Amino acid sequence: MGLLTIGAFARAAGLTPKALRLYDRVGVLRPAAVDPESGYRLYDPEQVPLARLVAQLRRVGMPLATIRAVCALRPAAAAEAITAYWRQVSADTAARARLAAILVDHLSEGGTTVSGSNVTLAVRYAAGCDIGAVRDSNEDAAYASERLLAVADGMRGPGGAAASAAAVDALRALELTDVPAVELLTMLAGAVTDADDIVRALATDEHQPVTTLTALLRSGSQLALVHIGDTRAYLLRGAELSLLTQDHTWVRTQVDQGRLDRDEADRHPRRAVLVRALGGGPQVEADLALRTALPGDRYLLCSDGLSAVVDRVALASTLSAAADPEDTVRRLIGLATAAGAPDNIACVVADVAAV
Repeated sequence: MGLLTIGAFARAAGLTPKALRLYDRVGVLRPAAVDPESGYRLYDPEQVPLARLVAQLRRVGMPLATIRAVCALRPAAAAEAITAYWRQVSADTAARARLAAILVDHLSEGGTTVSGSNVTLAVRYAAGCDIGAVRDSNEDAAYASERLLAVADGMRGPGGAAASAAAVDALRALELTDVPAVELLTMLAGAVTDADDIVRALATDEHQPVTTLTALLRSGSQLALVHIGDTRAYLLRGAELSLLTQDHTWVRTQVDQGRLDRDEADRHPRRAVLVRALGGGPQVEADLALRTALPGDRYLLCSDGLSAVVDRVALASTLSAAADPEDTVRRLIGLATAAGAPDNIACVVADVAAV
């Protein structure tokens, strides 16, 4: 059989001539020949299966650049590439679905308006890090400003300190962006993806650094929370101290499944093993939430160098004292030091007040 004109080939492949011209321009599907006089594209009938594959990949949303790479592979390798692509699409879709659900809940509760919107809030804050009594290096990072509070705990070993610093730095650009509250979560989700890419880029042949990250980004009275790993965020409101995050650790999954009780988890030798972190696993999966700050709130963000050795009662008592954030940070680090400080200690304390 001879070569087919672009129109005949389009009909055979179930495509349009316009699509074929696009695929030619981007190098996805070249014609078998081009008439030297008319410039018409001519196709070999044996290219029909490839054209149909391209059309099917476009229907699942695969970018043309990815399609070009997939089409250059042998069938088995192409199947693996398509599987990996769809796994990533599914993960991204699930993450967007969680974000959409949070925003729907927030808007359904009237979250686009602020009760008492004539009240302006200010934040007083302090951050501190300490190497601890046992470690010979510090892999923790802590940062605080009017708009951003963040702690990160890099895994001990090469690149741990760089990973935690990179995670916090990836969020700092958000301080300069003034957006409505409902956009904060979208911004944080994007920044966490960027942070994950940066941490993965720190890998060497022998070692892949990972880090936890817990942060609050403020717009007016709204706080967007992002969390991955076992760094923590607490809220002291009135006399009640609440934990706002859930540890992404192996022992926590065992507690959730009823295989360990909390006392066993606290003593378990694998209590620090993470199941989620930046730089670890096939893709990043962070928890996101949107909260409303009230005058009188006090927030604590910390690494497990504090939370693992100082119990909730002592944390609540120290946070409830009438000390300013700087003094409170010093006291909290002092409590961890008195408990032996086997790990680096990072903490941020922030007070919300009406002005």
